[in-house]
Amino acid sequence: MAAVIENKGQFLVVEETQGSQTVINQPAGHLEDGESLHAAIIREVLEETAWQFTPESIIGVYRWQHPEKERTYLRICYSGFVDNHDPHRILDEGILGVRWMTFDEILQKPLRSPLVKSCFEDYISGIRHPLSICNDLS
Repeated sequence: MAAVIENKGQFLVVEETQGSQTVINQPAGHLEDGESLHAAIIREVLEETAWQFTPESIIGVYRWQHPEKERTYLRICYSGFVDNHDPHRILDEGILGVRWMTFDEILQKPLRSPLVKSCFEDYISGIRHPLSICNDLS
């Protein structure tokens, strides 16, 4: 799961450590056992940014194979908005900071993976799918 969150031309991103490098990522994470897709992204955004996220649409589903790790990643990218920030909340381990940045500023920084750029580009181009395309059958 990942989220693209825009407010007045700036996007909510997290700074993380990847090896010895600081990289930019969207708020993102994994699905926990028994959790719905929508609940997972709401939880991940809160844990990584201390903002309450409301999903509005799905930008897309992305597949990427890491060239060195021989691991394939599948990302469902949501868009939506945030409110109710808790500045005292402790962020997930590995999150160095939370920033609002323009897309041009984001592109000037190292990105966690090519998935980050693809999700932002698709959002900026206007791609939106209804939340109902993800069905939880549990």
